[in-house]
Amino acid sequence: MSTIAGAAPTRGPMALRDWAQLLLLGAIWGGSFFFARIAVSEIHPLALVLFRVAIAAIALQLYLAIRGPSFRLAFPHAGLFFLLALTNNVVPFSLIFAGQTQLGAGVASVLNATTPFWTLILANALTTDEKLSWNKLAGIALGVAGTAVMIGPGLLAGLGGPVWAKFALIGASLSYAVALMIARRFKGVPSPVIATGQLTASTIIMIPVVLIAYGPAGLLAASPSVWAATLALALLSTAFAYILYFNLVASAGATNASLVTLVVPVSAVLLGFLFLGERLAVFEIGGMTLIGLGLITIDGRLFGKW
Repeated sequence: MSTIAGAAPTRGPMALRDWAQLLLLGAIWGGSFFFARIAVSEIHPLALVLFRVAIAAIALQLYLAIRGPSFRLAFPHAGLFFLLALTNNVVPFSLIFAGQTQLGAGVASVLNATTPFWTLILANALTTDEKLSWNKLAGIALGVAGTAVMIGPGLLAGLGGPVWAKFALIGASLSYAVALMIARRFKGVPSPVIATGQLTASTIIMIPVVLIAYGPAGLLAASPSVWAATLALALLSTAFAYILYFNLVASAGATNASLVTLVVPVSAVLLGFLFLGERLAVFEIGGMTLIGLGLITIDGRLFGKW
């Protein structure tokens, strides 16, 4: 992967539209935990990954067929789409599932929230417009600390576990960071085409993986409520979410798009509070405050006025 050519200016603060997309994407991906929690109770994890990407790919293929643009725009980038599928879906999903067999959800969330760190390091090395800056480093540090505080007791409960499982989660975060660098390469390709290409390639990869791992028998045996959750996971938290994601990468840059991993835990906790009657603990409020401060620090505009 070569450095993007040209003396591009360093990106400034995100526009309000970008912040709105980031927060909406965080809310949608935070909500995916509800759907996945229901679906995984009856569907094998790797099979759920297949259903998630396959249903989303079919929906987006239909969308492109009806509304456009043409999926033929993806054909010249076929190899790149399979690389994106591996680094953004297949590899990280597999590593996360493997790691979470040994680690608590708390420590897994914190390790996943390190994605902006790896993205910033890779972006600094491979791009000309996303360089290291004090506010980005400080803001990401505050965000990861806030995630750790917000998870609280869940983090402490999961701190045991084998080293390999922790490296698996870190490997997933690194894979996401690499995927963001790859996503930058789709210059001029519309976001719906990128999302459709990635999910189509992921489906092609996952079909033999699932058939080898589980076989065809019983793959479709699930209750209506589980299929409803799977559809919501595929259509809202995958198809629509990835259109937002790739649009954000194009408009705000890889490092800024990676900040969604700091927003997702906040979204998941707030959705539980609003819709499931879960109570907000003091440490959760404190963690959210730190994450908010981290995002403000990364934005930089407020400090620029002082």
